[in-house]
Formats: sequence, structure tokens, C-alpha cells
Amino acid sequence: MDSQTRAEAQTEESAVNPQTVDERARAYSGGSLDETGRGIPAAVSPTQVQPAYEPMTEDGVESMIALAERLRASSGGALDESAIQAVAEATGAPVDYVRLAVKLRVDRQPRNPLASAMAQYHTLEPNVRRYVISGVAATGVALLMGLEAKLGTRVTESGVVGMFAIVGLTLGTYNVAVSRDSKVAAVAGAILSGGWYASRAIFSFILNLKEHYPSFLLVPYILVGALAGFVLQKLVTQNRQKLGLKDPAKERQEMLTQLVQLQDRLRSGEKSITFLSVDIVGSTRMKENSDPLSVEFTFNEYHQFVDRVTRRYGGRVHSTAGDGVTAAFDHPQQAFAAAKNIQTGILEVNTFRNKIGVPIVLRCGIHTGAVVTPDADDIKSVNFSHVIDLAAHMQKACPPGGVAISDAAAVHLPNGAAGVGTERVKVDDFLATIWSPRQISVPS
Repeated sequence: MDSQTRAEAQTEESAVNPQTVDERARAYSGGSLDETGRGIPAAVSPTQVQPAYEPMTEDGVESMIALAERLRASSGGALDESAIQAVAEATGAPVDYVRLAVKLRVDRQPRNPLASAMAQYHTLEPNVRRYVISGVAATGVALLMGLEAKLGTRVTESGVVGMFAIVGLTLGTYNVAVSRDSKVAAVAGAILSGGWYASRAIFSFILNLKEHYPSFLLVPYILVGALAGFVLQKLVTQNRQKLGLKDPAKERQEMLTQLVQLQDRLRSGEKSITFLSVDIVGSTRMKENSDPLSVEFTFNEYHQFVDRVTRRYGGRVHSTAGDGVTAAFDHPQQAFAAAKNIQTGILEVNTFRNKIGVPIVLRCGIHTGAVVTPDADDIKSVNFSHVIDLAAHMQKACPPGGVAISDAAAVHLPNGAAGVGTERVKVDDFLATIWSPRQISVPS
């Protein structure tokens, strides 16, 4: 097999290999995944590049969770089970995977202990949350009643502790009543009743109260609690509309509709953009031993040169940071042609416009992806995008004088990655191909 055939086979193997939510879920549940990198959009016509939305990737689920959080926050709520179910339906991801994604999202965000505990609570399965609330309510009510008995008549007459105990008991009862399943309600009721009795006995012992709670009565308390929970849940379910309670399925459907509508509005400002990152190799050393005026003149000439080439190929400069330039193009072909022209044209800049005496050597990185542009007519309105970051990472991994183009961008070129070169690198789980016109040494 010759080198061209090997390059084509390698390109064909890595060009289209989306890592979907279902694959992630299988890996989470004990399956295995090949290290194939992230999803790469299918090849389209060079005149029209459209981002692919299905199947939704891990980043897509993250974005959908963020949208759900905003919707809940706007109404003063938190990310609850209805929101998680809606995200699962909107993305096609398993519910357990969405819960895992929410948990990982919470772990990455700095929060105060109470907010962190609440966020972790919302990642639990609905049934487990019912049981947790019943246990907490039972323990809290038992503790308050024990304190009331310990502190004496004065506290009892004030009614403050008793009021909090009633509130806790009411919340526990409500938690049991609104369970979606009678079996869950029975278990939650048993935990509430039996947990209260057991906690009352424990606190009575700890607080040295003259109260006796025989252990044989624990079983009747559990059975009565289970029966009461079962009956209460049935009554509430039959009269949910009369009681003014929302139907869980309807609430989830409303959330799903809101998510889809919001995502559609965001997609109206979403487009596929190719970013080219250009930077000078060893610029700090170049400036250290050079005249400041010569440095300023030479680097201004370099920036003007990159800007001219970018505009010549239909692009526009997105941002500059130090000696680096990030440019945006509508299609990877434009970005790749501009990058090659920049690498070959810098020789002319070094010959006629470089006053430092040390040749400028560049690295270029190219990546394509979907970004949301708040202002459709101004690419600079895109300030934070993973696509821009990856283009910069491609540039840093590129050898001096070369161009590193990701497979997500190369797949849109006429000959794909095989038409770029044979040298391959892996950057942040993305594969890239290196284009090099010639060997260029780094300035010492």
C-alpha cells in the first residue's frame, strides 16, 4: 500500500466518527468506546456549510442542560426532575446520562455548601429523593419534639418549636402525597412514620428524656405509615386537578416545548465558522535583543500582512492577542488557502519589511465548528467559543512554518485530509493533519 493510499485510508477512518450521547451513555453504564475523538460534520458542498445537529453530542447535552437551568431560574426554581426528563427527551439521551451530566456540571461549579447539597440532591433519582425527604422530615420533627420536651414548659407555651415541627410534618406528608407511584408513596410513608418513631426513641435516649418507646411498636408504625402513604397518594392522584397540582407529564411537556423553542431561537444565530489561529514562534526572544522602534515597525507590518491575506480570501480578523491573530472564514477552503499564503508570503515580509534582523516564523491552526453569533453581521460578537480555543490549540501543536488543520475542517476540502499532508497529530481528542511547505528552523 503506497503512502497516498494509506493517507486516504487514514482520512476515511477518521473523517466522520461522531461520538454521540448514546455512546457516552453506554460507556457510563459499563460499555466501552474506541478513542475516535469527537463528532465531525459530514462533508457538504463547498458553497454551503451547515452544522450537523443529530445525533446530539456531549456538548449538545451540556448546552441543553444550561438552557434548562436558565428556564428554571427565570421562574425562581431549580433544575428538577421535570427539567431533567425534558432535557432527555429533547436530546435523545438516557435519563441516567442526563443526571450524570448534571452532577458533573455541579461538581465543576463553585458553590456554597447549601447550594451544592441542593444541586447534588436534584441529581438523585425521583424515588430516592422522596425517600430522602421523608427521612429528613422524620428526623427533623423527632428532634424538634425532643428539644421541646427537654427545654420544658416555657418553650412549650411559646409554641415556636411546635410550629416548626408541624411545618416539618406537613412537608413530609406533602412529599408522600405527591408521589407519582403508589408503591413509592407507601415506602416514603413508611420511612416518614417509622423514621419518626425510631428517631424519637434515639433522641429521647440522647437527651435523657423520661419517655419510653418500645421497639416492638416500630413495625406497626411502619405498616401504618405505608398504608397511609398508599391511600393518600391515590386520593391526591384522583383529585390532582381540583387541588391545583400540575400533572407531571404535562409539566415535562411544557418544559420540553420551552427548551425546543429556545434552542431554535439560538440556532437562528448559529452558523458554521472556520477559525484560523496564527502566532509567531519565539517572539519574546526576537524582541529582547532588538531596537523597540524596529520591533514595532516589523510587527505592525506582520499584522497588516496577515490582515491583507485574510481579507483577500474572504475572511475577517476576529481578534488579536499579543503577536497572535485569530481570523474567521465562512468555509475551511478559504481558511486553508489563506494559511498557506501567509506561510509562504511571510518570506517576502522577512526580506523587505523585517527590520529586526531575525526572520519571523509562524504557526497556524485551523478548526471548524458551529458557533452562536449574537450579532449576525459582526463575527467579533463571538467572544467565547470552543471552536476558537481548538484552533489555538491546533496552532500550538503545529511545527514551525506549518499549518495544522483539524479533520472537522479538512473534511470539507476537495481531497480531504489526504490533500493536506500525511503527518498527523492529536489535539484535545481531535485529529489534525499537518501541511508543511518546507523545513523551517526556529530562531535561536
